Amino acid sequence: MTSGTPQRILFVCLGNICRSPSAEGVVRALAAQTGAGLETDSCGTGSWHIGKPPYAPARAAAAARGYDISDLRARKLTAADFGRFDLILAMDRENLADIEAQRPAGNDTPVRLFLDYAPGGPDEVPDPYFTRDFDGALDLIEAASHGLLAALRKA
Repeated sequence: MTSGTPQRILFVCLGNICRSPSAEGVVRALAAQTGAGLETDSCGTGSWHIGKPPYAPARAAAAARGYDISDLRARKLTAADFGRFDLILAMDRENLADIEAQRPAGNDTPVRLFLDYAPGGPDEVPDPYFTRDFDGALDLIEAASHGLLAALRKA
């Protein structure tokens, strides 16, 4: 991990086909608009969807808002991710616990809930794979993305 402002950010959910690729796509697009030099990636704590693109309804909801996530492919969190990223953001508390359970000994990479960057609302992004509320998930992801980029600008 590098000191100072995080520049390499990993978004993590369960299967890496809805929430975390959507978060990666939104932050990637917003960072490009503002000129923020960020490296983003996403992954899941589970391995069910490795190599698959984001879930079609998640891609459609993102595309309707101008975010293209069609190039992303699911992958599973690895121990190497803790050394590669400056900040790891979980979509919910279960993801957070699963990430922490895989943390290598001696690693101090910050791991937080993504919605910590969108105070005043819920603290977890509900999984739209189960809730079917892809727009609601994107609303939360956009709010947290703006908050994250604002926090990075202040750091």
